[in-house]
Amino acid sequence: MTGLRERKKADTRRAISDAALRLAFERGLDNVTREEIALLAGVSPRTFSNYFAGKYDALAYRQNERVRRSIEILRERPAGEPLWTSITEAVLTPLEAEFADVHGAENAVPSRAELAEIRKMLLNPQIRSALAGKLFEDWIAAIAERSGTDPARDMYPRLVAAVIRAVGDAAMDAYASADPPVAFTGLLRQAFAQVAVGLPVPSDRQVRA
Repeated sequence: MTGLRERKKADTRRAISDAALRLAFERGLDNVTREEIALLAGVSPRTFSNYFAGKYDALAYRQNERVRRSIEILRERPAGEPLWTSITEAVLTPLEAEFADVHGAENAVPSRAELAEIRKMLLNPQIRSALAGKLFEDWIAAIAERSGTDPARDMYPRLVAAVIRAVGDAAMDAYASADPPVAFTGLLRQAFAQVAVGLPVPSDRQVRA
């Protein structure tokens, strides 16, 4: 029953990650301990340590899993599809599936206080370092496969991967500062659509010298 065992492990990781986020929203990230996260998730501190090195890894877990799934989806998209269409759907599909799950703590509409805490988390270097660096190399490899380029010789797949990361950062920054709150998935789609057409200056704005 390996499949069931792995599913239980994934459920435990998700429960711990959700508990970490819920407590960070309620108390502020600096005031949360791994013991409190474990208690809320219904596991022992030892079990917490078996899954995560610390609270920052627990908070980063869901994002890392989405990225892994996005890379898988990109490799599954139709071969003739425009690259940025494939990338947009690859990035948005796991997010939209997660946001459809009303039980996820991170999927509720955030309050102003929660948005303020999101800003802090975005700037926290320990959380940013917990986002797996290897996944960036996996993005590069998948984009190289898709575009027929060689990441050892061609800059193109690295540029595309860097743009994907920049789009995510920009959308998350806009999400964290939005008043009133807006849908994160909508911001991502809007950002990718602008990149796909070459990031032109909006037609209703004037460029100031």
